[in-house]
Amino acid sequence: MTESAAVRQPSGVWRITSIVLVLVLAAAADVASIGSIVGRLFDLQLPTLSQPFPADAARPPVSTGLAAGAQNILLLGSDTWDQVNGSLVNISKQRSDTIMVVHIPADRHHVYVMSILRDSWLDLPGHGSDKINAALSYGGVPLAVQTIEGLIGTRIDHVALVDYAGYKGLTDALGGVGILNPVGFQSSASDHYYPSGMQHLTGDETLAFAREWRAFPDGDFQRVRNQQLVMRATLTKAMQPETLTDPGKVSALLSAVRPYIAVDEGLNVDYLTALAGSLASIRSTDFTFFTAPTKGIAVSSNGQSIVNLDLAKLATVQHAFQTDTLDTFEPEYQTMQTVPAQ
Repeated sequence: MTESAAVRQPSGVWRITSIVLVLVLAAAADVASIGSIVGRLFDLQLPTLSQPFPADAARPPVSTGLAAGAQNILLLGSDTWDQVNGSLVNISKQRSDTIMVVHIPADRHHVYVMSILRDSWLDLPGHGSDKINAALSYGGVPLAVQTIEGLIGTRIDHVALVDYAGYKGLTDALGGVGILNPVGFQSSASDHYYPSGMQHLTGDETLAFAREWRAFPDGDFQRVRNQQLVMRATLTKAMQPETLTDPGKVSALLSAVRPYIAVDEGLNVDYLTALAGSLASIRSTDFTFFTAPTKGIAVSSNGQSIVNLDLAKLATVQHAFQTDTLDTFEPEYQTMQTVPAQ
């Protein structure tokens, strides 16, 4: 059920792993340790975003019934670390190259992660038709949240901006990760060759593995499939008892995460402690990664390379988000099919 489509900027793996890792470290640890693990992260002074949400009038209604217990966390990835003076809190006029929604059902038995292709073409509130990643540039985090809420048909509960640059340190803090590589390839960014089959990768090797697209016939599509392999491998390694029971490793992981995240004020120690406690039974196999349905690539009327969303299938996704029934949604394999200009 894990399938995704393309992004062209460097690794989207770090963006999802960074936040999910925080939840995993707490959820998979002994319940008595949850507060100390999450508290450790906030002892490191996790930066907070001010006013990241749009006005209520521009948002979907608040969920009711069983769906009210679900949580949606929006992750906006940035590769512009050097351009925001070392602080994601100050980010402005930058496009979000990776967009993911983490859906945590009310029953807390699974975690679903939906990727949204950055070139997805849709109407941005107040700005007309454009790529979805332009929302952050035009209206900051509030417009990005409003745009994604319109796409999924329900509210985002929390939001985080993350940067991929910390992925090397995170992987090295784990002692590397094991990847079952489906397709052998030569990295275009280094002299490293990745054979097919199981292999152990360091931080540098993992980052290059997740960034590669030039070596593949289907380019970015294989890269995102590789990114999903890295995400799952990282989560699996982080959730091993020898990691969670080693205070030094936990501290190193949180230290690797902290400099590359900024969150809304509500994504705080109290929230994460309560959420982690409710996720105590979650394991790496309970994570499902998929992509918002598309109809393939195209060229817009003004000459931009875009991705067309499949609006009919997207309606099914919206219903699943609204009713907290993503377990019934079956995503399809994403292709590079070219469709007419828009």
